[in-house]
Amino acid sequence: MKYELLSNNKVFLCGTIKTEPKFSHESFGEAFYEMELGVKRLSNQDDLIPITISDKLLTKEMKVGTSLAIKGQFRSYNKVEDGKSKLMLTVFVREVIEYNETMNPNIIEITGYICKEPTYRTTPFKREICDVLIAVNRAYNKSDYLPCIAWGRNARFVKNLEIGKKINLVGRIQSREYQKKLTNGEIITRTAYEVSINKISDDEITIVEDEMLS
Repeated sequence: MKYELLSNNKVFLCGTIKTEPKFSHESFGEAFYEMELGVKRLSNQDDLIPITISDKLLTKEMKVGTSLAIKGQFRSYNKVEDGKSKLMLTVFVREVIEYNETMNPNIIEITGYICKEPTYRTTPFKREICDVLIAVNRAYNKSDYLPCIAWGRNARFVKNLEIGKKINLVGRIQSREYQKKLTNGEIITRTAYEVSINKISDDEITIVEDEMLS
């Protein structure tokens, strides 16, 4: 794999295993498993982040409640549910590393292209937010489509960027629950995953926004 396709999507996570490994799929004779990793915020709350790990990296010591530190890539794939295609997100584990609780436990660095017009809004408390979808190139002519969220000055910057613009982002992966109403009127709770942007840059400007690191 070309170096730039490894360096344009880098994730470091350090947390606690929250679910038992569950078989996901097999590719070229290699089995992959899914589980959730609980990663602490500064507020001491957990982001519950799905990870996908090869059986070659999986060990008997990886049980619920144990600590785990990994390096990998934030990836997306489409899954059909109820006849509809749904964008799924997971951290693909490339390396298991030594756990170090003194390090920032949740870092993502990506370089990609805006592939959908940014959506800018303000909250009832007048906080500025901008949602943006970033396409990150992967090997074999594939791309990962990663939802990102910017705040404050970053939001004001992102809202004016055009589709196709290449940008660099640094932030963290966060999870959040939301309510979805089904066609039959039933309301269910689902979890969304996104990149909360701390630093954003292009060839001309760099903006740092650290107000949402908690």
